[in-house]
Amino acid sequence: MIETALHWVEVHQALSAWIAGLSVAVFLLSLLSLPFLVALIPVDYFAAPTHRPDRLRRHHPLVHALLRLLKNLSGALLLLCGLLMLVLPGQGLLTMLMGLILLDFPGKYRLERRLAANPHLLGAINWLRRSRGLAPVLPPKTPTDQVGG
Repeated sequence: MIETALHWVEVHQALSAWIAGLSVAVFLLSLLSLPFLVALIPVDYFAAPTHRPDRLRRHHPLVHALLRLLKNLSGALLLLCGLLMLVLPGQGLLTMLMGLILLDFPGKYRLERRLAANPHLLGAINWLRRSRGLAPVLPPKTPTDQVGG
């Protein structure tokens, strides 16, 4: 099996070089963008009990449409990079979560809260925030938290 893989790499040297270059580029993109994006998350982003208002709506409708397009394209790019990082070097799950935060789609709020309930993922987010001197993001409230207090 390893011989087959090595033979494939020998036969497809140019493609192998592109894949290696893409791997390095995606890894560097995640290293540069994730701390910046994580710093932008409000402390109560996942703990808020209801959907969040669209902060881009305060702009002119044309600017609003352009900003939403750029935000969604950035989210799609991060989501794709995160998927690639599941098999390439990098923080795949964290990058995918940042992409999901930027994307607009039905059920987004529930999915974000469910992902942020993972202690490892929330721990990675808060580690990045601490490294920038920011307060940790609050975990999502469970149904028992909302009923009890």
